[in-house]
Amino acid sequence: MSNLHEECGVFGVCAKKSSDVASMTYYGLFALQHRGQESCGIVVNDDGLFQSYKDVGLVGEVFTPTVLKSLGQGDLAVGHVRYGTTGTGGRSNAQPMLVNHIKGRMALAHNGNLTNSTELRTELELQGSIFHSTSDTEVISYIITKERIGCGSIEEAVEKAMNRLEGAYSLCIMSPSKLIAARDPHGFRPLCYGQTEDGTYVVASESCALDAVAAKFIRDVTPGEILVFERGKEPKSITTHCGKCPRTMCVFEYIYFARPDSVLDGCNVHAARARAGAFLALEHPAQADVVIGVPDSGIDAAVGYSHQSGIPYAVGFIKNRYIARTFIAPGQSARQDKVKIKLNPIAEVVRGKRVVLIDDSIVRGTTCARIIQLLRDAGAKEIHMRVSAPPFINPCYYGTDIDSRDHLIACHHTVEEIAKIIGVDSLGYLSLDSAHKLCNGTASQGFCAACFGDPYPTATPKAADKNRFEKKISEK
Repeated sequence: MSNLHEECGVFGVCAKKSSDVASMTYYGLFALQHRGQESCGIVVNDDGLFQSYKDVGLVGEVFTPTVLKSLGQGDLAVGHVRYGTTGTGGRSNAQPMLVNHIKGRMALAHNGNLTNSTELRTELELQGSIFHSTSDTEVISYIITKERIGCGSIEEAVEKAMNRLEGAYSLCIMSPSKLIAARDPHGFRPLCYGQTEDGTYVVASESCALDAVAAKFIRDVTPGEILVFERGKEPKSITTHCGKCPRTMCVFEYIYFARPDSVLDGCNVHAARARAGAFLALEHPAQADVVIGVPDSGIDAAVGYSHQSGIPYAVGFIKNRYIARTFIAPGQSARQDKVKIKLNPIAEVVRGKRVVLIDDSIVRGTTCARIIQLLRDAGAKEIHMRVSAPPFINPCYYGTDIDSRDHLIACHHTVEEIAKIIGVDSLGYLSLDSAHKLCNGTASQGFCAACFGDPYPTATPKAADKNRFEKKISEK
């Protein structure tokens, strides 16, 4: 099965004149590093001449001053940070993807996961296409290239390709003269754009990356929209394709993936997480002395719980900032090993105390059990765990590393049983109803919460493909 799903970050630049767009892209990717820590890449376009570099590793490690200098000047650039959840790693799956075709070159950066990737790949292979990676990004690039041969422009080819792609995708595409941003009709993954004082347009997965390069946020790319950027021109919006679908942004973007200072589809991530904590305090009150959060995404919810409950908030853990996020560390053993050195409790805060511990999720249960043991060892008297997401009961086919049902602890145990397994005195999850209220405090129709039990908003992979999908992810 192809590499179906990734949680990644994309970045694109369209400047008015040739300049150091490589450095701008570097800073943008640095701001998006939380979205992917496996590999990264940048492609710079200088009047149709593409210079690229990509490799396994973090942005600061891969793009040394020498490498950035080698990319040269240009007026267009695209960049990508990758977190691969299935398939093989290495440079072959690093992005952006570069394609040479009869009408020129193309560079493509993708965040998301196609649900019809396997059938598209099979169709292309039967027609003679040869794949060099296991990523569905290469499938997208072939579909666009195939359409480009009979189209008068790259944006027309992207339009036709989007009519064939199913699932989640936010794209940054670069041709010899244009930068194109495209978002799937459901808007599963975030995408926005802004402009610097000198008129440079910037596209990014999150608004925090615009802030990093001093670009003023203009707006989100709307679901199903294509935006075309050319030197010296206003962006052109195209929405006459794909048809209209209900907006279903992945709710886990607000719960975990995005940075707290980002604004996604008009909703500040910090505010959404704090609201989740407040809902938790109302749904699952506790008699306790202190509220603490698991860094980083549990902290905002812990602040919200504290404000709503009146229980004091305190910093309970010190995080080693040089350790990558355990949830997106490929391989279960890597996740477990990193917990040992990633977090250290502040014993003075928790010793002899009744603690409310806030975390963003429980997937397999192994990581949180180790964190809870750290608090026990530090002298916590009671631990009442509150989770700012509902229980995971379904796999995700849209780009989040949610295991098969075989490996989801909530599929096999009650809340009381999970509490005993992980070693807490009580356990409470955010309700599904409250998860739908994270952005404005009232129920909305704008989220995909299929992993928590809502219906899938699109067709899912066929049975045989689904089995291969779940086998791949369970082998991580």
